Amino acid sequence: MTDPEKQMEWGTSYRLIASEKWKAKSAAMGKDVTRALVDYARPQPGMQVLDLASGTGEPAISLASRVLPGGHVTALDLSADLLAIADERARQRQFTNFTTRQGDAQQLPFADDCFDLGTSRFGVMFFPDVVRALDELNRVLRPGARACFAAWGPVEQPYWSSTMAVVHHHVGGSLLLPGGPDPFRFSVPGSLSAVLREAGFVAVEETSPTIPWTWPGTAEEVWEQSRAVATPFQPMLQRVPADQWPALHEKVLAAIRQFQVGAEIRFGATIVLASGTKS
Repeated sequence: MTDPEKQMEWGTSYRLIASEKWKAKSAAMGKDVTRALVDYARPQPGMQVLDLASGTGEPAISLASRVLPGGHVTALDLSADLLAIADERARQRQFTNFTTRQGDAQQLPFADDCFDLGTSRFGVMFFPDVVRALDELNRVLRPGARACFAAWGPVEQPYWSSTMAVVHHHVGGSLLLPGGPDPFRFSVPGSLSAVLREAGFVAVEETSPTIPWTWPGTAEEVWEQSRAVATPFQPMLQRVPADQWPALHEKVLAAIRQFQVGAEIRFGATIVLASGTKS
C-alpha cells in the first residue's frame, strides 16, 4: 500500500467516523486554531486560495468568507468522504465560491502560478514527502503569494499530556511508530521554517502561540473523540491489554478533568504558525 493510500485509509476509517459523530463539538474545539491561521494568512477579497489537507472543510470555509467579493477557495484532500462533509458544510452556509478537489498534495492537479494564497491546518506534518509537497505548492502559487501553515507544538502540553501521554506512561514503548505519521514533526522551533526554505520559499516566518483549545462537553466525550481521530497513536493504544483499559480510562479522565471549567474542558493549545513567500 502506498503512502497516499495509507492516508486515504486514515481518512475513511477514522477521521470520517469521528467527523460524523463529533462534528459540531470538534469544530467548536478547533475554531480558535482556525481563526488564528486565517488571521495569520491575511486573506484579501478577490484572492484565489488553495487549502491543502482540508478534511471536513476548515480553514477553507472560513477563508471563503474572507475572500469575497470575487475570491474563491479550493479545498484539497485525499479523502472524498471527508470532502463530501466539507461540501455540505459550505452549502449550509450558502458559499458559492468554495469547491473541493480530491488529490494528493505531493502531485497537485493544478497549473503553475494560479493561486494567491496557500494554507493548511494540521496537515503539513503528515505529508510523507513534505519538501515535495511544498515544492508543488510553490509551483502553483503566483509570485509573491504566501504559503501559511498551522502545525502542532510539543507533546508536552495539556491536551496531549492528559490523553496520549497518560497511555504512553502506562504502556511504555514508542509513543509513535518510527517513520510513521507524527503530529509533532514540526514542534521543534525552526523545523518547519527549514523545510519551507528548502522548498524555495523566501521571507520565511515562524511563531508559536498558545491559543484556546476548548471542548464544549465532558471528559468522557473528548477522550472518546481523541481516540477516534488519533490514528498515529493506534499502535500504542493497541498495546494496552484489554483488562487494563478500565483503570487506564479512569487515569485519563482524571487527568482531563484537571482542565474542566464548568461544562467545558479548557486545554489550551501551543501550535506552530509558519509562512513563506514565493519569490
